[in-house]
Amino acid sequence: MSVTHAGKPTLAIIVPCYNEEAALSETAKKLAHKIKQLETNNIISEKSKIVFVDDGSTDATWPLIETFHAEVPSVYGGIKLSKNRGHQNALLCGLLSVREYVDVEISIDADLQDDIDVIDRMVGKYIGGCEIVYGIRSDRKSDRLFKRITAQAFYRFMRFLGVDIVYNHADFRLMGGNALEALAEYKEVNLFLRGLIPMLGYKTGVEYYVRRERFAGESKYPLQKMLSFSFQGITSLSIKPIRLITLLGVLLLTTSIGMIAYFFVRFFTGHTVIGWASMICSLWGIGGLILFSIGIVGEYTGKIYLETKQRPRYQIEQFLYMGEKL
Repeated sequence: MSVTHAGKPTLAIIVPCYNEEAALSETAKKLAHKIKQLETNNIISEKSKIVFVDDGSTDATWPLIETFHAEVPSVYGGIKLSKNRGHQNALLCGLLSVREYVDVEISIDADLQDDIDVIDRMVGKYIGGCEIVYGIRSDRKSDRLFKRITAQAFYRFMRFLGVDIVYNHADFRLMGGNALEALAEYKEVNLFLRGLIPMLGYKTGVEYYVRRERFAGESKYPLQKMLSFSFQGITSLSIKPIRLITLLGVLLLTTSIGMIAYFFVRFFTGHTVIGWASMICSLWGIGGLILFSIGIVGEYTGKIYLETKQRPRYQIEQFLYMGEKL
């Protein structure tokens, strides 16, 4: 027997922002229209809100958020972090900071490349009993060729490493109160929500949509950040790279034993050939492999070091929210 969520849920749309001055006014207007539409159709409560999380922006992002809140405090809320802590920490801050005020939250990027009309169906699935609903891209035609290839390779590689990640899903998702409370129990500093949230369990649903082009501003994920984000996801959720290094070491050891036996045979049959080139290539190859292996192990050791410090993942400088706790 499936469990449903009775009544009209109070919804918060969480929007992480970093230097989104160019897009924010249009984003605020479109999301407010969507909230009003859902309220008019009796789908969500009149206490529902849009909460912008300013991740240490250096432009006019926060003054704009303050203006939105001052003009319509019943619709707009804002959280200002004390400094830039990265997209994942800003998103987590928004999700956890307002969970006591609402029944359900939807996270979406400020560029609104994700289709906000899918929100209706997401809330419908929540009312029908789903605790988590993933917004999944139906295709990647809006991406450039390089990003499309690298993104698909990343998802496949994460699956190969044993990470339970939803293919073609970013951070456009709905989470109910139970899922948010469960998420709050995860205390790791090295955060990768796309791999963490599937670990929560609960009944899940999916909604497919076509991702649009960014209508204003620039992407906040250049190649360097994309690579860093990917490496964060791999090392936060899987120890398989270390196991692969172990297997590679065993393979090399077995190969070296075989080569030693081979050269002994060559020596006793009088076919010894002195080859500097082969020796130098072997030294460089093995030396590079050792350094690479030490780097991988060092990366994991560094993450252990950061986790043991238990430093806060974010610090809130200002919190603008009008509402009563549930």
